[in-house]
Amino acid sequence: MKQPSNKQFSINSFPRIRLRRNRLLKFSRNLVSENNLSVNDLIYPIFITYGSNVKEAVSSMPGIYRFSLDQLHKEIEYISSLNIPAIAFFPKIEDELKTTNGKEALNKNNLVCKAIKISKKINPDMGVITDVALDPYTDHGHDGILYNGQIDNDLTLDILCKQAIVQAEAGCDIIAPSDMMDGRVAAIRDTLDDHGFVNTQIMSYAVKYASSFYGPFREAVGSSLNLTRKSKKSYQMDPANSAEAFREIRLDINEGADMIIIKPGMPYLDIITRAKQEFNFPTIAYQVSGEYSMIKCVIQNGWFDKENIIFETLMCFKRAGADGIITYFAPYVAKKLINKVL
Repeated sequence: MKQPSNKQFSINSFPRIRLRRNRLLKFSRNLVSENNLSVNDLIYPIFITYGSNVKEAVSSMPGIYRFSLDQLHKEIEYISSLNIPAIAFFPKIEDELKTTNGKEALNKNNLVCKAIKISKKINPDMGVITDVALDPYTDHGHDGILYNGQIDNDLTLDILCKQAIVQAEAGCDIIAPSDMMDGRVAAIRDTLDDHGFVNTQIMSYAVKYASSFYGPFREAVGSSLNLTRKSKKSYQMDPANSAEAFREIRLDINEGADMIIIKPGMPYLDIITRAKQEFNFPTIAYQVSGEYSMIKCVIQNGWFDKENIIFETLMCFKRAGADGIITYFAPYVAKKLINKVL
């Protein structure tokens, strides 16, 4: 497209390099786009609960629900229809099943194990990721075993390894330890291998900050009340620290992790970028409940355009270096992407 010349400038005063030329038309913007978002980047977290015919809204996460197992098959079929490659289960355990040592986590017929089997029956090819940590199962809401008022790292490792085997036996594809105990990746890897689960992957929460962004999630799994006036700062990372994050990542890689998770997501884009640059290792960003709820609330208030703000936030993770994204927006994004392709 020929533009009118500006006679007040000589030819040498005009910029020879005009970055806007590549931005002018849509086809050109698409050609030079450095990062792309696809359905294959998405992991969808699903909350499960007890009862029958239950689809229970999570009040602090508009549009997100807890599903009883008899309703779960509908959700699995829907997610499968969108070609989302993997899901992650998080249970809300009934209070009467919660104990100091979280023993329900070792029940081979617990909520998570049943959900794994339902998912695999409906769609054997969709990846199932399960959380290894005790916070949904303990009456104190912590991720580990309390001893003398503190979380005992090594006692916790023993039960985490048993929990991992229970989930692997139920048919999960990926074990995702989120507890932040020292040495848990090596312990779980050795235990899985010793029991013949050499191909079960470990997606480690290598960098999990003691963040204020987890509040809605804790409501969803029913651990927030148990954590009143308590803190997870003795095992989750200090938000002020970054060098420590790379020590954690290096340890988990050396201990046998197949992938790492950085959590939360957007407040820690710098950690995602440095992790990818330093380790060039499969890296997953977790757009956590608090991030979801904030975005959802401003959308509902009409302050942001829904599609633009959701896609922009997810593209930020890709630009930062994330290979995949755990996000509660996964179904919405997948549907939009599929419609664009069609």
